[in-house]
Parts: sequence; structure tokens; C-alpha cells
Amino acid sequence: MTADPALHIPVMLEPVVEALAPRDGGRYVDGTFGVGGYTRALLTAANCTVYAIDRDPEAIRRAGILAQEFGGRLIAIEGRFGAMDQLVANAGAAQVDGIALDLGVSSPQIDDAERGFSFRFDGPLDMRMEKAGPSAADVVNGATEAELADIVFYLGEERYARRVARALVAARLNGPITRTGELAAIVRRVVPSSKSGGIDSATRTFQALRIHVNRELDELDHGLEAAERLLSPGGRLAVVSFHSLEDRRVKTFLRRRSGRTSGPSRHAMAAIAGPVDGPRPTFEVITGRPIAPSDAEAARNARARSARLRIGQRTDAPAWPAGEVA
Repeated sequence: MTADPALHIPVMLEPVVEALAPRDGGRYVDGTFGVGGYTRALLTAANCTVYAIDRDPEAIRRAGILAQEFGGRLIAIEGRFGAMDQLVANAGAAQVDGIALDLGVSSPQIDDAERGFSFRFDGPLDMRMEKAGPSAADVVNGATEAELADIVFYLGEERYARRVARALVAARLNGPITRTGELAAIVRRVVPSSKSGGIDSATRTFQALRIHVNRELDELDHGLEAAERLLSPGGRLAVVSFHSLEDRRVKTFLRRRSGRTSGPSRHAMAAIAGPVDGPRPTFEVITGRPIAPSDAEAARNARARSARLRIGQRTDAPAWPAGEVA
């Protein structure tokens, strides 16, 4: 089952476009093209150029179709947004004026049972965005009980992670776990259902496996650093996240890069400013608190309910050395 991409509206589209404020002649990056909602909106708002990046071959195919509508103003690039500075440089631009990132899985990936991202439809236990490398089935059937417990606990924030890991190891003794429906049923047997009725018991385990298979948190760290290198002074970074693991990373990155710290007293100005000979702030934080979707959008789109948007504006300071995210 594959849904029509035209039916999918990206989460928090208007605030993201407003944050990037596209202008004629500007250059922008949609680092998670998906179905192209941000890209289309940016290209429509101004006579600008958008570099559309996605690691999913299906998304790049969709980008190629959209490029026919906008001609040379849409440049589709297959790859990971963690390497966006290199990818965009190879496409002919040293710097850009804005970058949009919509983290996590896209609607077409969720809605296509054959991709194995969701338990809504039974399908192969896959979850690979790039359709290459170890799948979720490989992890479920090959990892040790301790490894599975760590994955589910740290990446899914599942308090019953040890129960889940034990159940998976016991179930695979009868044969490999290869279907999304099978995995969901195993998890539901050992994880109590939410009393509020708002979340399926299997949700956190599926999230954890997807993040692990695609190394999404590592990719986010690389992407934030790449954005710092790629943005021109005054350029904007807009990041939409969907769970606390992502949002904390974005928040921490922008706080550090803006020269803020969370610990010192407001009177300890030297501590707040950091070492005199340390790196200068590379970002100004535009959103002290993350922007949440409107009530109307949350009611219209269930996926938007957990979304949070953070925005940073690039200063003219040199990028910090690689590996300074956390």
C-alpha cells in the first residue's frame, strides 16, 4: 500500500517557510526532501534555488519529477543530509541562505507496507531508508538480548525494554521474526497498553529500531555541523523534530553554538561567555522555546502533534571544529 504523496502536507510548513524567508536569487537546502512539500513552498515563495537532499531513492525519484515543474531551480541530490555541505559544494554552491530539516520518517515511508516502518500494515520488517545495509529484521534476529534492551531503552525510551528484549529472543527461537505485524504482536504481549489510549504499546520499540537501523541520531549530529559550515552569515536553520531525543540534540547544539550554557548563574558572565580564546558563537537562537504546531494543524494531522520547531541564525564566526556537537 503506497499513499499518494500529493495528499501529504509537511508538518509546520508555514512556520518553516516564514523562518527561512526565501528571497529571489537565494539558495536553500531541503535536507529531508520526502514528498517535497518544503521544497515546493520555497520555490513558489521566491525565484530561488533549492538543493533537495534525501537518502531514499524513492524520494529522489519524486524530486526528479518535481524538478520538471521548476526547471533548473530544483537540484535533486541523493545522499545523507549529514554530508550536505559536501553534496551542495559538489552541486556548485559554497554557501546557502537557509536550511530546512524535517527529521524522522516520511509519510510515504510509513504508508508503504513494503518498507516495514509501521505496524499499521503488515509487511517485511525492513525500515531501511536507503534500502541498503542491515535491516530491522537483521537487528531483531541477530543482536544479543542485552543489545536489544539497550536499543529499545535508549532510542525508544521504553521503560519495559528488558521485557521486550527477552520476549524477542524467546520468540526468535521458533524462527526468525520477519514481519512488522509479528514484531508488534510480540511487543504488545509484554508492554502494558497506555491507560490514556493514545499510544500503541509497540510504538517505542518500532521507533528505537528505526533510529538504530538508520543511525538517525548520528546523522543529526553530522547534519547540524554540516549546516553550520554551509550557511552564510544571516542564514537560517529550521529543524522540525518529533521526539525528545532529537529535540534535545538540536537544543543543545544551538545553545552551545550561541555561547549559552545551562549551568552557571546569570551573574557569572565569564562562565556564560566562555573562554576568551574559545570559538566565537556561530548561531543566534531565534526560538528560546520550540515552536509547536497550531491546534488546527494538530487536529488535522496526528503526526504533527509531537512536532517541535527550533530556529537558529548563522553569525559570521568560523565554524567550530568537527565533533563539537554535544
